[in-house]
Amino acid sequence: MNKKIMLGELCAMEEFFNRSTGSLDDGDSGACPAEGMFTAAGQIAHVAQTIDWFVTGAFAEGGFTMDWEGMEKQVRAVTTISHAREWFANAMARAKAAVDAHSEAEWAAPLPAGPIMGGMPRFAIFGALTDHTAHHRGALTVYARLQGKVAPMPYM
Repeated sequence: MNKKIMLGELCAMEEFFNRSTGSLDDGDSGACPAEGMFTAAGQIAHVAQTIDWFVTGAFAEGGFTMDWEGMEKQVRAVTTISHAREWFANAMARAKAAVDAHSEAEWAAPLPAGPIMGGMPRFAIFGALTDHTAHHRGALTVYARLQGKVAPMPYM
C-alpha cells in the first residue's frame, strides 16, 4: 500500500468521524446510555487513544501494549468533548506524520508477533483503525440521538 492511499484512508476516517460526531458539544460530554459505559467524551477519547495505540504499536519493539486497565483510566480521565476532540485531532496529526516518517517498505514489513494482527503488514492497521473508528462513530450517533440531536450523514 502506498503512502497516498494510507493518508487518504486517514483523511476520510477523520472527516467521517468529525462529521458524524459534530452535533455533540461540551454540554453532551457526560452523556452515557448506561452506568459503566464510556461517556460521549470518553468514547471520543477512546477513539483518539486507539489511533495512537495502533500507530505506536506498529513500530514498537515489544508490539502493542496490553495495559487495558491503564488505558481505560486515561480515557475515563477525559471529561469534556473539547478535550477529547483535541486528543483526536492530535492523534490524527501523529498518524499522518507517522505515514510520512516511514518508508513504504517499512509499512509493508510485518507487525510484531502477538495476538494483535501479528505478522500482518504494518499498513493493515489502517483498515483496523477505519473499522474501529466507524464502530465508535456509530455509537456516538446513538448518544447524540439520546440527547435529542440528529447526527449528519458522514459521507455527504
